[in-house]
Amino acid sequence: MRGLIAFIVIYFSIYGGVHYYAFVKLKRGLGFNTWIGVAVALFMGLMILAPVLMRMGERNGHDYLATGLAYVGFFWMGFVFLFISSAFGFDIYRGFLAIIRFITQKYLLAVTPTDAFSCMASMLIACLVMAYGFVEANTIRLESVVIRTAKLPENVDPIRIAQISDVHLGLVVGENRLRRIRDQINKAKPHVLVSTGDLVDGKMIDSDRLATMLRSIQTPLGKYAVTGNHEFYAGLQAALDFTLKAGFVYLRGQTHRLPNGITIAGVDDPTGRFQPPPEALPEHRLLSDLPDDQFTVLLKHQPVVAANSLGHFDLQLSGHTHNGQIFPFGLLVKLAYKINSGFTNLGKGSAVYVSRGTGTWGPPVRFLAPPEVTLIEIIGTQS
Repeated sequence: MRGLIAFIVIYFSIYGGVHYYAFVKLKRGLGFNTWIGVAVALFMGLMILAPVLMRMGERNGHDYLATGLAYVGFFWMGFVFLFISSAFGFDIYRGFLAIIRFITQKYLLAVTPTDAFSCMASMLIACLVMAYGFVEANTIRLESVVIRTAKLPENVDPIRIAQISDVHLGLVVGENRLRRIRDQINKAKPHVLVSTGDLVDGKMIDSDRLATMLRSIQTPLGKYAVTGNHEFYAGLQAALDFTLKAGFVYLRGQTHRLPNGITIAGVDDPTGRFQPPPEALPEHRLLSDLPDDQFTVLLKHQPVVAANSLGHFDLQLSGHTHNGQIFPFGLLVKLAYKINSGFTNLGKGSAVYVSRGTGTWGPPVRFLAPPEVTLIEIIGTQS
């Protein structure tokens, strides 16, 4: 309960502050009268509440209302964040000009943007980025990573593992997006499919159909998944039921040995630390019990590498960061996570690959952080 209260306070503080800044910029730039100002303020208040109202609607069976609020609220969320980012950029530029004016005692009127120009330019930039980002979010890329190891048995063919992460199936990400994801996975022809968390984000329209689409993907060595933070936010049991119906085996502090000698290990997201299954082992014990001569793939939602796990796994597959999803938020992600996307050699025989994510959270938009399905090919050096 304390965590939920803290989340609500942080959410309304940040999102409310964003809207206050946006309101001030719109007021100064457009110069609207009091009645229009009241209308804008009421609309912004509704948009601040939209994600909360959406969750209430979906949990009480009001699917159409929840879907409408999701689309309007999340598109607006993307627009307003891009708008204030651009407006803040203009503020920084004006601050730079103010410093020059203070030093030179010259007012650079010709290159000083007015409030009206800054506002209109910020709105235009936000609209253009939203339009481009919507297309980018629906263009799933296939990224390839090759790992060479002496730990595979002799004469074992290369093993292909497809990774999806942060799909966020729900009211916004649904059948159309999942079909594109499925097509990329089928194109890769993996032996194994893994989901590194946040496969689901809430109530889905026709969840049985979505589960069937995932189940139809042919992977001769199976499908494996771990929880992300959104599995717990969305309702753990419903998320587990859907993922199992989709053909995945959940690894919650557990391991599974493949016939080719590779071991898949998986741990819960820290969000669920108070809800561990009885059979779950802590990460360090889970990994330290495995033979050192065995190639181990660790599935872990957040790209945090535990110091006492280093050297006990060969490859950690993670997600969670979305690489910021919409620039410039990737810059903030880099402050929060030392490793936020791509492949990194950690030393001691361990490496990590962090997916940019396969779907979207919130706004169905990506900008300079395209979605991906990752194909990891593990090749034995003794083959």
